[in-house]
Amino acid sequence: MKFDTIIIGGGLSGLTCGIALSQKGQRVAIVAGGQNSLHFNAGSMELLGNVDGEEIAHPVEAAQRLQPNHPYRKVGIDHLEELAQEAKTLLDKAGLTMSGNAKENHWRITPIGVTKPAWLTLEGLATVASSQLPWKAVTLVELEGFIDSPLQFVETNLAAQGVQVKVARIAPAVLTQARRSASEMRATSLAKILRNHQALASLAAEINQVTTADELVLMPMFLGLDDDALAALQAQVKPRLAFLPTLPPMVPGVRIATALQHYFKMLGGTYLLGDKVVDGLIEDNTMRHITTAKLQDVLLKADNFVLATGSFMSGGVVADFTRIYEPVFGLDVEAPANRADWTLAEVMDDQPYMSCGVATDDTLHALKEGKAVKNLFAIGSVLSGHNAAVQGDGEGVDMLTALAVAHRITNRQ
Repeated sequence: MKFDTIIIGGGLSGLTCGIALSQKGQRVAIVAGGQNSLHFNAGSMELLGNVDGEEIAHPVEAAQRLQPNHPYRKVGIDHLEELAQEAKTLLDKAGLTMSGNAKENHWRITPIGVTKPAWLTLEGLATVASSQLPWKAVTLVELEGFIDSPLQFVETNLAAQGVQVKVARIAPAVLTQARRSASEMRATSLAKILRNHQALASLAAEINQVTTADELVLMPMFLGLDDDALAALQAQVKPRLAFLPTLPPMVPGVRIATALQHYFKMLGGTYLLGDKVVDGLIEDNTMRHITTAKLQDVLLKADNFVLATGSFMSGGVVADFTRIYEPVFGLDVEAPANRADWTLAEVMDDQPYMSCGVATDDTLHALKEGKAVKNLFAIGSVLSGHNAAVQGDGEGVDMLTALAVAHRITNRQ
């Protein structure tokens, strides 16, 4: 089978690159192992939230302070704002309306009620202009039997910032059947139930009974998988209503993943879900073909290949007792040689292993034995040079490196 480009990995970076290439008329295939890390996404995209321990309000400006091997350096610091706007446009075309811009961060509310800088956030989710909450009082809506939102933590953390919190408990009759099994009281399960107008009307009536029109109401986001349920509910309740992300699997993340997959397929892309690349032939510094677990007798060929397999969580980078390595093609990895240097004593420190990843040249071509593979690029969290958990740049690195590589592939052709 022959494609213009084959992308290995179906998460945010792989889908972004696949969509951008498909928009340019390329024949693209994505090999996706299964559920991706978007299912852990709270509905926000981070571009750059922290540099040298300082929370960042202006990410494009602060990017000038990043270390020399950060992926943004290989994208080009001067192109960050342009690529960020392109990323937002891509999300909008996929049906994902998000607020925010690259010049100035806003602050999102996490599932435990603390604030973090964000670049883009799905409409409907609670956001504020700065790290200091502007609210004097809020009402937290607690759904009886719901197990995916630690509202006690939310209440405590909001109160610690001077917000007066009232908790209002509801038990909509439409969810009575679901409450008979704890496994059904998960955010993604409830979102499927709350797709129809009757169920939404029942939920809205319950909220209106325990709140008043002049309140700000926050509630966990357990609806809105792939439809307009959020807006429909907001239109039916009396108070101003905003949503908080829950524990994984998160409805906003599932919605983002579903929308991007649908858009990629709509553009003509081939999405090989549930398969895994097991081998590939590299000769003369060129990737010739790959093989997958389910298509063992079929050589998948392309003019270009893109590695978007993620970091440790998704197996794009692997560690054993002696080394950190890339498991599919044996690509070069930037990591401390001494295992003792992989970690620091304090759990919350900037752990060195979190910055490990595949080595590339300045144009994001992957390296093997010190040489760039001419038609193999690496994008997203498989890259070395940044710690997304500390720097708050995960989705930005995913999308911007994906778009930069898409441009380099199409410009070359």
